[in-house]
Amino acid sequence: MGRLLHLSDLHFGTDRAGLVAPLVALAQRLQPDVVVISGDLTQRALPAQWAAAAELIAALPAPVLCVPGNHDVPLYNPLARLLWPFRGYRKAVAKVLEPVADAGDLLVVGINTTDPYVWQRGTLRPASLRHVAQVFARARPGQLRVVALHHPLTTPPATGKTPMRGADAGAEALARAGADVILSGHLHLWAAAPFALHKGARSMLCVQAGTTLSSRLRGEDNDLNVIDFDQGLVTVTRWRTVGDALEYTPDDVTRYQQDSADVGWGREGE
Repeated sequence: MGRLLHLSDLHFGTDRAGLVAPLVALAQRLQPDVVVISGDLTQRALPAQWAAAAELIAALPAPVLCVPGNHDVPLYNPLARLLWPFRGYRKAVAKVLEPVADAGDLLVVGINTTDPYVWQRGTLRPASLRHVAQVFARARPGQLRVVALHHPLTTPPATGKTPMRGADAGAEALARAGADVILSGHLHLWAAAPFALHKGARSMLCVQAGTTLSSRLRGEDNDLNVIDFDQGLVTVTRWRTVGDALEYTPDDVTRYQQDSADVGWGREGE
């Protein structure tokens, strides 16, 4: 059994400050085995924003695995962006940009998809894919193999976002490596569904969080995901704010069953 708390797109600097305390209280009540933050901890990678992100991480009641997002590199300092783009992240969050968390039945690998040479578009690098394969090769039988990255594997055209470079080849490589669940953010849209690159391919469960704290809601609510795993059954629960309320309420609950032959996922009961 295992429980994972998935946060994303905190955007300290444009955050709804009143949500931080309810978030910490909820995390303490849920008692996850690991917390994943899938990028964009800050709005502009400024010192005060990094300090706020570090304070939140320290208050969470479980090991925290983070990956950078495109907002976590300097925007208005081109020299810093090109020469030391992750200096603020390494100082405030973690020196390692592609961390690993082994928490009982959960094995989580972070991938850095942020590309300092472009503003918004992400890049899925071959070295990152090799890293995932090496980690998952050491997975224990029955562990849920989770990949966390900022940019999603698929980007609906309606979002106006540029799809991540290397996404299709990366999705195929992640499936071959044995990835079960993909966690992402970036779009400020919530989603959860099995995804296979083509018919007959092994499917992965792709779970997206919107924005957990930001006031930049794009017509959605602030939200987060709670992912429970028990013997091949994954339960994804979306917790979201309602209107101006400064609290998170459980909303969508979806259960996915892992195929016994490890060919992918389907909704429970289908």
